[in-house]
Amino acid sequence: MTRYLVVPGRGVPFSDHWSRCWVRDYPTYRWAPEPPGPPYVAAERVAALHAAICADSEPAILVAHSAGCLTVALWASQHAGPVRAALLATPPYVDPDWTPDPHETVDVFIGHVPREPLPFRSILVASRNDPNATFEQFEAYARDWGSELFDAGAVGHLDSKTGFGAWPDGQRLVRSLTRPVQPPHR
Repeated sequence: MTRYLVVPGRGVPFSDHWSRCWVRDYPTYRWAPEPPGPPYVAAERVAALHAAICADSEPAILVAHSAGCLTVALWASQHAGPVRAALLATPPYVDPDWTPDPHETVDVFIGHVPREPLPFRSILVASRNDPNATFEQFEAYARDWGSELFDAGAVGHLDSKTGFGAWPDGQRLVRSLTRPVQPPHR
């Protein structure tokens, strides 16, 4: 049986958010970690994801939203474990040169976002009007991480605020990750 680890973003998803719907409605889905809410502390999130991945030898499919995608990229740059694939929905863009001002309350991702290919298959879901990344920035992440790019259209940040509850297209993308990749026809 495939296990699915849902990697939350920076905040606690609303009750109608697709990630909450999936964890609630499908017994093979569970949080990694349980949505802790802000502040986002990368080291804590990576450690919690690592513990969840290593808790079972059955390969996992990671399902990440927003800052959870950055958690997955960080985990993959620091660890290895039984991961089969990942769905990465609307990762926020972090400028490599960004540092917070001294007066800023920092509850966002801080640090280097790894830009190396992930060691497992992945699909990156991109939005045409996400407030946290441009389509070109999504394309750059997909290229750097070796991810397939899925153009979801103008879906905002693909969250409750933009009307995404159960998100059936996301479920179809996850199912596609469970099938073997077909070589191109020659």
